[in-house]
Amino acid sequence: MKAYLVKTPKIFKLLFKKRLWAFSSKQKIIYLTFDDGPIPEVTPWVLEQLKKHQAKATFFCIGKNIEENPSIFNQIYEEGHAIGNHTQNHLNANLTSSDSYLENVLKAQEVINERIKILGGNKVERENSSIKNEKKPQINQFLFRPPYGKLSSKKAKKLQKKGFQIVMWDVLSADFDSSISKEKCLENVLKNTRKGSIIIFHDSKKAEMNLRYALPKILTHYSNMGYVFKAIP
Repeated sequence: MKAYLVKTPKIFKLLFKKRLWAFSSKQKIIYLTFDDGPIPEVTPWVLEQLKKHQAKATFFCIGKNIEENPSIFNQIYEEGHAIGNHTQNHLNANLTSSDSYLENVLKAQEVINERIKILGGNKVERENSSIKNEKKPQINQFLFRPPYGKLSSKKAKKLQKKGFQIVMWDVLSADFDSSISKEKCLENVLKNTRKGSIIIFHDSKKAEMNLRYALPKILTHYSNMGYVFKAIP
């Protein structure tokens, strides 16, 4: 089993206050996020599950995957989900120089911006309300999540100066961990989710087995409890 924390400790949130970890909410709102896509094997299925529950989510996309799968990116956008930056090549910030890392993030941003421009969008915050037969959703293109959750304060400051909101998470599903059972993946979320939680999943091949088991059950469970799923604004 890999070393990670399923529930983010409060001390992390206090030490890195400028990063978004969760929302303070008295309402029954959950923020689902999906990292590493888009890919044809998993992302369309995720979108199908979300649509069944009228759920919105945030997809932190790898620039290279957007370039390879533009039609899937288009579908994410057109169905009203928020889109964030997950670097161009899924870089580990601890193994990359500040200049190279920033360059890679900005390259991914160019890819995102170009796709949104083609689709007729613009760079303002999107609304979380469902959109039917109206204008394309307005997406905040400056959400950023560092791969592996690794990001030094120096790199974070550079990104923040460029206008990026660094989004971390409150609950880690650990869907990527092949050493845990699919039931454990589900339990990770059910035991730790609260109002306003940001939950991290991965629309990747590595996470597919656990994700396909856990996501439908999570959507059904919390929908039955009166929760709504929103994209990060």
